[in-house]
Order: sequence, then C-alpha cells, then structure tokens
Amino acid sequence: MKLLKSSLLGSAAALAAVGAAHAADLPVKKAIPVEFVRVCSAYGAGFFYIPGTETCLRISGRARAEVGFQTNENRNVGSQVGDVSLFRSLLRINMDARTQTDYGTLRAFIRLEAASRSGAFSTSGTQQRIANAYPALGVDQFSRVQQYVNTDKAFIQFAGLTAGRASSFFDFYAHDFEFVAATAGSDIASTNLLAYTATFGNGFSATISLEDPNFRKNTVLSASAAATTAQQSGTSAAQIFFSNYSLSPLILQQAANGNATILAFQDVIERSRMPDFVGVLRYDAAWGSAQVSAAVKDINIGGAFNQGLAGAAGVALPAANSAAALAFANARGIRGGSQTTEGFAVQGGLKINTPFIAPGDALYLQGAYGEGANVYTGVTAYTGTYTQSGTPTNGGPFAQYLSDATLNPLTGRIQLAQSFSVVGSFLHYWSPSVRSAVYASYSETNYARGAREALSLTQGIIGANAGAASFVTNPALFALSPVLRDNYQIVAGANLIWSPVKDLDIGVEGNYINTGMKSGRVIDQTKTTGVNNANFAALNAAGAIKTLNNYDAAQVRFRVQRDF
Repeated sequence: MKLLKSSLLGSAAALAAVGAAHAADLPVKKAIPVEFVRVCSAYGAGFFYIPGTETCLRISGRARAEVGFQTNENRNVGSQVGDVSLFRSLLRINMDARTQTDYGTLRAFIRLEAASRSGAFSTSGTQQRIANAYPALGVDQFSRVQQYVNTDKAFIQFAGLTAGRASSFFDFYAHDFEFVAATAGSDIASTNLLAYTATFGNGFSATISLEDPNFRKNTVLSASAAATTAQQSGTSAAQIFFSNYSLSPLILQQAANGNATILAFQDVIERSRMPDFVGVLRYDAAWGSAQVSAAVKDINIGGAFNQGLAGAAGVALPAANSAAALAFANARGIRGGSQTTEGFAVQGGLKINTPFIAPGDALYLQGAYGEGANVYTGVTAYTGTYTQSGTPTNGGPFAQYLSDATLNPLTGRIQLAQSFSVVGSFLHYWSPSVRSAVYASYSETNYARGAREALSLTQGIIGANAGAASFVTNPALFALSPVLRDNYQIVAGANLIWSPVKDLDIGVEGNYINTGMKSGRVIDQTKTTGVNNANFAALNAAGAIKTLNNYDAAQVRFRVQRDF
C-alpha cells in the first residue's frame, strides 16, 4: 500500500512538471496598460499630450451669429439691389500641435472655417473670387445666399521658418478691434507663404516672406468687353471677348479729332510669374509694438496682342495679326505683346498699450502708400477686393474704381495707380466685462495722368455705351463719368461688447462710409439712367440729369460669439 501511494504521488509530480513546462510555452494574457491624458503646461492653458507622444495639442473653436442692416433704397434692376437685411452664422475649429526639439519648438497649426450668410452685403464677391465661397443659383437667389468654406490656416513653424497658409506678414493692425474689415488697411488673413523670421533680442525681429501673388492682384483695368460694330476682323465678338481673356483696347488709328477709328486688343490678365516679396522689421515691448513693412509685387499682362480688331463705322480694317495691322501699331510706336513691371507698398504701424487708462486698453495707428498695390494699402477693404470697380453698397449711385493699373491705349504701356491709407483705432475697457472700440480711416486711389482721357477715345467703338462721349467730342458728358476718376473713402465706426461670462461676447457695431470723387461730379445712376452722347444735351438742358460728388452709407451689425 505504501508502495502504491508513493507511485501515484510520483506520477502526479511528473505530470505537474510536464504541464508546467508546456504552460511556460503558452502566451500569457496581460492587462493592457491604461494611459491617461496628461496636461501639458509648457505652452499655456488647454494643451494636453497626445497619448503615446511628446506632442502637445490644443483644440479650440468658435461659434458666431450675426444679424445686420445696411442702407440701400435703390430697387432698380440689379443683383441684391434693394436688400437691406443680412444674416450670418460661422463656425471655426482650431488645432495647435507643438513639440519641443533640440532646435526649439516645432509647431503645426490648422484652422477651418465655414459660414452661411445671406442678404445685403453679407455675400462676398471677394471670397468667391478666391474660391472660398459659392452662391446659391437662381433668379431670386444668386448673390443673395452664400456658403463659405475656408482653410483659413495650415502652417508649420520651426526654427524661424513659417511655411503654409497663414496671415500675411505685411499686415499689422488688420482690423483687430472691428467686427468686419471696414476701415482701409491691409488684412490678408489667409495666404500661402514661405517666410523666415530672425529674432535679435530686446524685442527686435525681422522677417523675409515669399507670398502668393494671387491674393494681392487687384486687376489691370479691362475696358467694357463688347465690340458693338459689325466691323470686326478675324474673329467674332464673342470670341474676342471670350472669358479666358481680359481685353483692353489699343488705338491703331485716330480720326482728326483724336477719337479712335481702329482698335486692336491686348490681353491684360495677370499671370502668376513671381511671388510677392515682403520684408518686415518689428519691435515688441511692454508698452506695445511697432512695425515697418515693405512689399514688391510683379504686375504683368499677357501676350495676346491684336486679338481681333474693331473699327468705327465705314472704316476699312486690316486683317487681324496681319502685316498691315502690325504696321499700324509700329507707326504709332505701340509695342504689342507681354509686359512686366513692379508695384510696391510700404507701411508703418504703431500699437500703444494704455493700461494707465484701463487694463487692456490699446491704440493703433497705421499708414500705407503703394503704387500698383491697392490690396496692400487696403483701399479695397470695404468696397471689395479683386475687382476693378464697385459700389460700397449694392445699387450705389456710382462706381469706385480700384484697379491696380491701366493699359494706356495710346502708348500701350502699363500705368500704375497710386494709393494710400491711414487708420486709427482705440479699444477701451469700461469694466472687465464691457469694452468698446472707435476707429476711422481715410484712403485715396489716384490714376496716372491722362489714363482716363486716353481710354475715353475708344468709347465710340467699344463699351456698354458705345458712342459715348470722349473728352474731345463731348467734354461735359465725359466729365460726369466715374471711369478712372481719382476717388477717396472715409470709414468711421464704433462697437460695444458685453462679456457676461468668459469667452462669450454679445455686441453691436455701427459703420459710416462716405465715398466720393476728389474733384468734380458724376451722374447719379439711381436717379438718372440711359444718358448717352445723343440725348445728353436735351436732358441736360431740361435739368433731368442728377449728379453728385459723394454719397453716404451706413451699416449696423449685432453679434453673439462664443469661443472655447
């Protein structure tokens, strides 16, 4: 019995040993470690470590609602004419990722924006032209309802380098205290760029930036694109003014009084050939900051010279692109084909913190001057960017001309527009939860001497009012035209914002806008229409032509905004 018991215990021990050996070969199921999100305090509030990495991330956003009103009593035929109310809702998502490296902080920042807006002035041709927005179609909707989607920011910063989509380094004030970009001044919040910033210490830094030129092109003026006589050579009117072209006239022959009798056409679309070169010197201190900016930009026109011809009635035309046509141009000293010149802008800005009035108070002062650089000086900020002319309000009485340059039809040479702007803005905290800002700007756009008169010589052949007066055939009517007139704009406004809780703003803003001619008067298109060279004398004698030198507009917006 004792022997049997010993044998059984030995067998059990042997089996246990074998089982243990096999168990050692099997995978062991271990508990998955739990990694909690850690707060990252190195870059300020809101950052946390992305699990499994040493990268800190902050996610934030914004929700905004606006309701507004803008004066506009003109209900004549036209897009948005008569609209006075506006609505706008916007969302914003930000992601800021930062990693500490041996070369300093590596940062990537992205911001996506989307909005739905409708009504007067809320739809933006500026954003449509740079493909950030698209309209609702239909007779009763076009230019009245608009959806807006924008990659507002997507840039990388590392060891002084900034690359991607970011705010232009040229900008300084950039409407910091305003609801909308009302005052004159440069404000390109989203452009593509490659920049390097050197920091010298004691608050000084300098930046060199190569920036996408397409966000600063404000067109070379193209005359009204509709040949109105049957006398065209080489192609049809529709082909001459096909949408791939932006044509401006060149005078090949003149009558004894100076008016054109034969025109050729030059393509004045600007190609993307060179980046804009921006240089900045900046100083930051406890009292505020100061910045000097400069930019050089390429202005060019295409090579499509002699794209068909047009002539006055009874004038024999040479064949397009023929030796005879070129002989006309050579005889006048007109050089057809592409041209390139350079525009430039300079800007100075100063921000002064004024905590001795109230904590958070600040004053901005800024001025800019440019040639062929109207988007850099910001004279287009209110009326509209990326257009050769426009009215500050829908259905306004006359157009404000804003092109960067013109092609002189007498010489075939590019002539640059000169512009300047000055702006001041002051923010004051009445209490920690109530603040307000007041701001004002003045801007001017001036065109080259003789450009307006030279263009008028072509009006008997092309234009929406073919046969319209030139400065030699009907100087009184010509004097009442807004085309290429030197102009100015005054913008003044104020807002009041209440923040009952942190990151919630409830506010109202009002703007006053005055736009006018620097000299002389123009026809009021809201009260007088259909004036031409044939009926001008009779209408003028009867006192039926209404004119004005400037006009006023006003806009009010109510806003609720939550940041998180």
